[in-house]
Amino acid sequence: MSSIRPLPPQLVNQIAAGEVIERPASVVKELLENSLDAGATRLRLDLEQGGVKLIRVTDDGGGLGPDDLPLALSRHATSKIASLDDLDAVATLGFRGEALPSIAAVSRFTIRSRRPGDDHGWRLNCDGSDTHDPVQPAPLDIGTCIEVRDLFYNVPARRKFLRTEKTELGHIDQLLTRFALWRGDLSLRLIHNGRVSLELPAAEAPLAPNRLRRLLGESFLTHALALDEAAVGLRLHGLVASPDFARSQGDMQFFYVNGRQVRDKVVAHAVRQAYRDVLHQGRHPAFLLFLELPPRQVDVNVHPAKHEVRFREARQVHDFIFRALHRRLADGRRGRPAVADAGPSMDGDQAPAASADSTASRGAPAPGRLALGIAEREGDYGRGSAQDAAPGTGARGLAAGFAFQQPPGDRMTPDAAGDQGAGAPPLGFAIGQLNGIYILAETPDGLIIVDMHAAHERIGYERLKQAVHGEALVRQPLLVPVSVHVSPAEADLAERHGELLHRLGLGVDRLGEGRLLVRELPALLGAADPERLLRDMLADFATHGRSDRVETAIDALLARMACHGAVRANRHLTLAEMNALLRDMERTERADQCNHGRPTWTRVSRRELDALFLRGR
Repeated sequence: MSSIRPLPPQLVNQIAAGEVIERPASVVKELLENSLDAGATRLRLDLEQGGVKLIRVTDDGGGLGPDDLPLALSRHATSKIASLDDLDAVATLGFRGEALPSIAAVSRFTIRSRRPGDDHGWRLNCDGSDTHDPVQPAPLDIGTCIEVRDLFYNVPARRKFLRTEKTELGHIDQLLTRFALWRGDLSLRLIHNGRVSLELPAAEAPLAPNRLRRLLGESFLTHALALDEAAVGLRLHGLVASPDFARSQGDMQFFYVNGRQVRDKVVAHAVRQAYRDVLHQGRHPAFLLFLELPPRQVDVNVHPAKHEVRFREARQVHDFIFRALHRRLADGRRGRPAVADAGPSMDGDQAPAASADSTASRGAPAPGRLALGIAEREGDYGRGSAQDAAPGTGARGLAAGFAFQQPPGDRMTPDAAGDQGAGAPPLGFAIGQLNGIYILAETPDGLIIVDMHAAHERIGYERLKQAVHGEALVRQPLLVPVSVHVSPAEADLAERHGELLHRLGLGVDRLGEGRLLVRELPALLGAADPERLLRDMLADFATHGRSDRVETAIDALLARMACHGAVRANRHLTLAEMNALLRDMERTERADQCNHGRPTWTRVSRRELDALFLRGR
């Protein structure tokens, strides 16, 4: 039998490198985090062959002295924590003391550093062995410069897994974007194979539009909704893209916890639930969000590369994020910009602020009726067709497939709408219909175009949701109760969440150590599979501590009901009906998107109209 023996220090460092160093971008991440922890505001990154041949990071941080350099290459040597209490409240990006020795173990490594007040800098070389050269004087400005050459030259099994130069450079570009989005005051310069690849000066504001435009693109900036919410010691701020900017993949999702970008299942679930009924199936939201909370409320010592965190009050964090995003998306493009430093136009061409009366009445009208407040008229939205329209309505064929319908009567004015002195409402006043599908409305700064079916669908959906979810759901007893065999842990979960299951309309009894009996389901889900629904909810309880499957299934049913009840294409509306629809949109949450995630309205600004006809040139 082989005897137990300690591993050589060099092998220990190489094993640690396998946990921390996956590719050149991993090296860059660790070095940049050390630079930022040292107070750097200017960073220069030199690369060759995508970082495989050379990675050089130069910063203007605090620097190290000659006695610190050998310690910096020692495992578990750090200036950032000294006790368990420090570990419970880590406020720096790096803290383990593993990065530099791990990097030095798999490369030809050089560190030069100079502190403020020193006459010159100091240099230390290491060639991947467990020894290093003596510390030598070296010319250098204040700060630190680290060179990593020939990554994995002494670990060929790892080197062969590296990808092409373009792929490795792409990972580093993404990494720099994440740092630059978080640190607006950071000046970044990237030079690859001797050519400047990125030049990003420091910005005056954390969310400066020019910087965001450079990093995320003009389209994201146009669709960005500013957010700033605080409660129970938590603060969430940043930008969320409106649902019509949804993407086919989650490549534009940036979430930071106390300055550290993370991937977290609690956060992901809260975001997904907030966007639940405003996105197309399979689409992903885009966002740039910063969560701030006391360091002791989050454990960052979960993953070797610090990609994940664990919240001590996960349920509280989840609910806070969900509610903040839910409210902001409910306001939509008509909501207020919440980040003062985001600069003008963070919400694109924003509508004028709603009047006080309109804001105060944002809650949905009395539920149970899909008509839009003008049922006194014989042919309301739920009935009638194009053939019902009175003759002489003024429909004119302007071109093939392009018809403008202007109903008879005077156009609405603020006085006629009963808003004397309040000015024009956010969505303006209707002037007619286009192709029997779109409502055209005039505002002081341009033209509003509304998809009347999509808008009416959202209004009806929100009213149905308020009616159904406003109270405990009506339950329907099953003719034959369904027995479900589960594990003892799952049965305990069902018992522990019994009150919640009852509120959601499920009657569930425990009959033994591993057996549950489903006696009732929500009346609206009478056709659902009781066993599958219960098992899915128990899985959610185990993973997230909660489940939204019942609400999601009911909302899907309500969405279909609202779609069937919404006004159809080619229904000729009067100006009064059109304006009633506009006013209801202004009072309805999430009115920017229909139930399927499509936009319900858009704006053509006066500036854009003038540009079409070259006015002012």
